[in-house]
Amino acid sequence: MALQKEEKAKKQSGVKEKKKEKKVQTDNDVKRKAVKLVIAHLKRKLPENDFSGKEQLLDWISDMEELLAKEEFVLLDYIEMRRNLNDIIERTFDEELRFKLRDSWYSMGRALDKKVRQR
Repeated sequence: MALQKEEKAKKQSGVKEKKKEKKVQTDNDVKRKAVKLVIAHLKRKLPENDFSGKEQLLDWISDMEELLAKEEFVLLDYIEMRRNLNDIIERTFDEELRFKLRDSWYSMGRALDKKVRQR
């Protein structure tokens, strides 16, 4: 009977230990999550109809999603993708769309500057 109580106590303490072990977030995890959010918002901003540069922008989004899917986080790759987005923005004729894309470009820069909150 005493053995059963000890085993039960071990199981309960093991459950509590598992709950306490949280994944420690790194700066790169925070940046990746923020960039994913920016890309999701950018997709929603795109108009339904055709516009000049749509193909380049959709290609850029698919390249960005491939980069986000990679295990490692190389900041230089993300900065290069941000430069590519800037080139696409400069070639966009629609003024309203250009402003929306510029907002996303700015948000992506801020996302790449994020750091883990210190408690």
